[in-house]
Amino acid sequence: MTESSLARSSAVMAGGTVVSRALGFVRATMLAAVIGTTGLAADAFDVANTLPNLFFLLLAGGVLNAVLVPQITKAATHDDGGHEFVNRLLTISIALIAAGTVLVTAAAPLLVRAFADFTDARTLELATAFAFICLPQMFFYGLYTVLGQVLNARAQFGAYMWAPALANVVMIGGLLVLLTGFPTQVGPSGWTPTMVWILGGTTTLGIVAQALVLVLPLRRGGFRFTPVWGFRGTGLGSASRVALWTFAALAVSQLGFVVTSRVLTRATELLDRSHQIGAGKATYSNAFLLFMLPHSLITLSLVTALFTRMSTAASTGRTSEVVADLGRGLRLPAVLLVPGMVAAVLFGEPIVRLLFFGNSAAQTRPVAHVMIAMMVGILPFGWLYLVQRVFYAYEDARTPFFLQLVVTGIATAVNLYAFTVDPRQAGVVVGIGQTLSNLVAALVGFVLLRRRLGSLALHPTVRLYARLAVASLVAGLVAWPLDRLLASRLPDTHLTALVEVVVGGGVFLALALVLSHLLRVEEVGQLLDPVLRRLRRRPS
Repeated sequence: MTESSLARSSAVMAGGTVVSRALGFVRATMLAAVIGTTGLAADAFDVANTLPNLFFLLLAGGVLNAVLVPQITKAATHDDGGHEFVNRLLTISIALIAAGTVLVTAAAPLLVRAFADFTDARTLELATAFAFICLPQMFFYGLYTVLGQVLNARAQFGAYMWAPALANVVMIGGLLVLLTGFPTQVGPSGWTPTMVWILGGTTTLGIVAQALVLVLPLRRGGFRFTPVWGFRGTGLGSASRVALWTFAALAVSQLGFVVTSRVLTRATELLDRSHQIGAGKATYSNAFLLFMLPHSLITLSLVTALFTRMSTAASTGRTSEVVADLGRGLRLPAVLLVPGMVAAVLFGEPIVRLLFFGNSAAQTRPVAHVMIAMMVGILPFGWLYLVQRVFYAYEDARTPFFLQLVVTGIATAVNLYAFTVDPRQAGVVVGIGQTLSNLVAALVGFVLLRRRLGSLALHPTVRLYARLAVASLVAGLVAWPLDRLLASRLPDTHLTALVEVVVGGGVFLALALVLSHLLRVEEVGQLLDPVLRRLRRRPS
């Protein structure tokens, strides 16, 4: 893949992600208006809908990415272009996903009790009902991931990133029905079977549409799926070894998330009993949605395109190309993520207030605080994601497994501490644990990568980060007092939040870009030079 094709592929994927994420925020805003950002009913749905989502996030980010892309890339050199090999991989993957979906759906009551610390009978009943409806999503998440990775391996990147937009459209339709025809933000006892089926059913239907729409681009690209069964003599041994280690990492991560979910649902129950508002499970999920936006738009799109290229280079022993792509994956996202991280800390509260305008400031403030705790770690989160992909490119899933042990161990230790704090702050503590665990695991990952690849040539990356940090911090020191002045002079309304984001955020962004340009950050210079040239040509 050439530099120009990499740029085009990243742009196509980023475009699809922008649209789907924008629709996702519309959906999240409408969901918050229907069910709230805090409270037992919000947590009941969030626990149920997180079960298939968690499976998808871990599966797509680990098992299938790790197995399919390198194997399909290598299989392209077979006499038949890898057609039989890919069909065999798809057959086995889909069968395993289907069997797993049946098992976990049958175990819905047990899973709800494992992931939630609910003692209120009606809340537990509501969460279980949602779980039975939502858990079949797991099969279609898996199908979406499998088909999407075949598309990625064939350099057909667009459809995989655009399909979630369709899912969000379907879900928005269901929420619109609830908003216009049923009571909103009611407690667990206020949810009727009809309301449960509309919310849970349209959520699941959206994931079904997201998966099945990928069949069209596959067929247009000339691929026809024909089930092929059996393992012997197919060369799947290396894929099986990768899958074994990656599934082990999946199990470790899920066990850690059990603690996270129980900490947060327990906090919600304690807050409900004392009639307080704080950061519980639904709050954490809304904050995580905001946290994932820059990662999805910037890091994920780029690394997805790089991964195919790194897999090809790794399979042919071109280590220098892998190191070069590692550097690209570290530097290019930082140009936006470093100032974005500082902006999130400074303007997190008004941004969240605007996005969840159907809720009060008291309801959105906990979301902002948890989001800020996570956003401080947005760079280490991306580093770890990239480092894992480098190991997967070499079909090494054992090292990412040990990195997952580091992540889960540190995060779980912090989450256990969260059991002891004020329940209003439990979500913030969990967010801090996420940041700390990703930072430590990423640093360990760099050390292990250096042992494997030799020099990682990180000096240009460190210089870039230092310059961006200086520019962003100086811009923040100017914009923050202006933001506080505006907040103190204006009433606490959504309009004030808009003014803070537009004026304070605008000043920050402009200063950060200009200072980065003056500090010779090449990528920012490429962005600003066309504008500066036009200004210089303008007659006085």
